[in-house]
Amino acid sequence: MVVQSEKEYMSQIVIPIKLRTVLRKRILREFSMKWIKQQLIYVAHGRYPWAQTHAMIPTPDIINAKIIRVYLTFCDANGIGRVGFVELKTDNLNTIHKISQKPVLDIGKPGTFDENGVLQCSIVTLDDGRKYLYYAGFELGTKIRYRLLTGLAVSEDGGNSFKRIQKTPVLERSDQELYFRGGPFVMLDNGLFKMWYVAGSKWMEIDGINKPVYTIKYLESSDGIQWGNHGVVCIDIENEMEHGFGRPYVVKENGLYRMFYSIRVKHKGYRLGYAESENGISWIRKDNEAGIDVSQTGWDSGMVCYSSVVKVNGKTYMFYNGNEFGKTGFGYSVLNG
Repeated sequence: MVVQSEKEYMSQIVIPIKLRTVLRKRILREFSMKWIKQQLIYVAHGRYPWAQTHAMIPTPDIINAKIIRVYLTFCDANGIGRVGFVELKTDNLNTIHKISQKPVLDIGKPGTFDENGVLQCSIVTLDDGRKYLYYAGFELGTKIRYRLLTGLAVSEDGGNSFKRIQKTPVLERSDQELYFRGGPFVMLDNGLFKMWYVAGSKWMEIDGINKPVYTIKYLESSDGIQWGNHGVVCIDIENEMEHGFGRPYVVKENGLYRMFYSIRVKHKGYRLGYAESENGISWIRKDNEAGIDVSQTGWDSGMVCYSSVVKVNGKTYMFYNGNEFGKTGFGYSVLNG
């Protein structure tokens, strides 16, 4: 359980403006990235009723030296997402080792926050071998299009099946974050659970369609289950072309936090962004250093989004989605530089 009061917690993690300026000056490292695109790995082709289309939000989990499992959201004929996986061989990511035949996490019961779809975003392996799967539950609205709130499921069989911790969200809506508390990425860092997620309370009309507006925020927890009612803004909207962000993914190397995230851009699809931080809270956006963009043609020519980054056998790989939020599947690139 969280032992601090919310007021005490917020007073500790809110960074004063002057300190933010100091931190910005201290991050001097220029991390030059160039991602070399490889190929499309997999997209659902109607093999199973629950997995007719898509392969969304690739979430890697290294099983052993030979196998990496990538959890994915697949959609049925009605566009409702369920979580499955594709296993790849680490010595050749083009080789599929295994595909899940049934969902490892199904939709929630009627009337619950995740009755219309579940989208896995992050997996954490605990010291006792259990796996925490953080996911966004998709709930349809009437006067708004939908809500996204964060759920948590646990696996005790190595990730082959997951059971909900509770039927309600672990990030429930609040006064400050009314419609969106989803897209969670969680890291267990020195015994403390740290979460970066998207949050918002607003919709705006873009090209005749209501679309969500949200930022990336930060929260902490001592047990990974109990979290605060609202977080600290990490990545905010900076120009009139942005209206939100998608699925942050954070890695920590040599004391430096590096975030890969998706930028929702008006009048066109997602693009990938990149930021750095020394404390995980105050970030410097370096989107021009993301090192990857849409292709001229093909499955990722309209958008690139929902990236995840993992090191395998001394190489750094990025899994990501392309057009139509992953309807064209997921592929990968390798870091060169």
